[in-house]
Amino acid sequence: MTQMRALVVDDEPDLRELLDMTLSRMGLEVDTAEDLSAARHFLSSNPDYALCLTDMRLPDGNGLTLIKEISRDHDQIPVAMITAFGKVEDAVTALKYGAFDFVSKPVDLEVLRNLVRTALKLRQDDVDKASAKAAPAKADSNQKHTDMGAGMEPEETEDGDKSYLLQRLIGQSEAIKRVRQTISKLARSQAPILISGESGTGKELAARLIHDLGPRAEEPFIAVNCGAIPSELMESEFFGHMKGSFTGADSDKEGLFQAAQGGTLFLDEVADLPLPMQVKLLRVIQEKTVRPIGGRTEIKIDVRILSASHKPLKPLVEDGAFRNDLYYRLNVIELQMPALSERRGDIVILAEHFLTSIGEQWGEPPRRLGESAISALRQHAFSGNVRELVNILQRAVTLCEGDEITPDDLSLDGESVSDDGPIGDRPDDRSLDDYIEDVEKRILENALREARFNKTEAARQLGITFRSLRYKLKKYGID
Repeated sequence: MTQMRALVVDDEPDLRELLDMTLSRMGLEVDTAEDLSAARHFLSSNPDYALCLTDMRLPDGNGLTLIKEISRDHDQIPVAMITAFGKVEDAVTALKYGAFDFVSKPVDLEVLRNLVRTALKLRQDDVDKASAKAAPAKADSNQKHTDMGAGMEPEETEDGDKSYLLQRLIGQSEAIKRVRQTISKLARSQAPILISGESGTGKELAARLIHDLGPRAEEPFIAVNCGAIPSELMESEFFGHMKGSFTGADSDKEGLFQAAQGGTLFLDEVADLPLPMQVKLLRVIQEKTVRPIGGRTEIKIDVRILSASHKPLKPLVEDGAFRNDLYYRLNVIELQMPALSERRGDIVILAEHFLTSIGEQWGEPPRRLGESAISALRQHAFSGNVRELVNILQRAVTLCEGDEITPDDLSLDGESVSDDGPIGDRPDDRSLDDYIEDVEKRILENALREARFNKTEAARQLGITFRSLRYKLKKYGID
């Protein structure tokens, strides 16, 4: 393979020389330009750069102009912005214009190297995909993967193309097709993404896809529910602590940021963060360092931040419950997940997929929906979205006495079933929570058996973190 080339655009000779030396030592050939005009000349003669680094302010214009031109004419080139220290607004603007990441002056060489490695991985993935499309045999292989049904994922295509992973987002509606297209674009960027949408619309699934389709896919994906951590434990959970730093700190503990090093940290229900923690989170995102409780030194981190909330954040900002500066730092790009009511044509497709999945997890033949049950589902409100549909089907499988699910098994009469509200009268006067807990416990036990009681493998099969699995096993008293 020919040696990769990088383009550095900056009007400061000393910084150009520093960047040239650093990138050259990483195995790159480097072209340097002192202004927009020279940069455009290089791009016209060599449109296949593996990376472009550009300063914000240039003698003959603005680096944002160059970012827009590269995004328009050379969208395969990852471009990163060099910003003045503390100019968060410039960095956010650059990311919105198409930059995949940014680095602040004075340039921290370790941060720069991490950025370059991510960019090169992104560029190499593009090269591999382009080579694969040029090979007829591999193109046929890709078509097979495209034609596979939802949930029928191969381990990996020979050329490394992972676009088939988007089939995890099940459905054929225009709304879900747009989400797939957006996720494909967002996976290339390192910009912070705010995933919004009602409860149960699949926000964590979207975050996992952004991670799995991007250059950090081989590194950790750490998901944390911000509303599930007691406020007094938040700093320790996020940043870690040193032995003896407080009563009960019997050993050093790694925080979530350190655990996600090189990968992605997903902050679910970020609106639930208390204000003091919002301040500390903002500092970590801006400075890309953390300090464990009781620690004396800062630890550099290389983590992509994705966040989600079912509550609209803008009204919280206006009410003073969420910091304005953190909001704009997290909401560089917003991904809106559609409610199930906006994709009603997908309800039957989703239901059939989940019934097959439930049958496999429970070790039973899958139940099928009768015509009247299909009609009932299509007319249901689904205030709890896809998660509510799963809950309904799990309960229906539990209640169903034959192979065909009826409207009675769905129990949709009376109040709409949701995660939050009552479900009306049920057999044995049990609540929905009782049913769901029974179902979840059964799924956990089956997953453990299938994984030969290997908890790490069981967590992988269930698509949850090991930490989550351990919590659930303790919750249900499963040894």
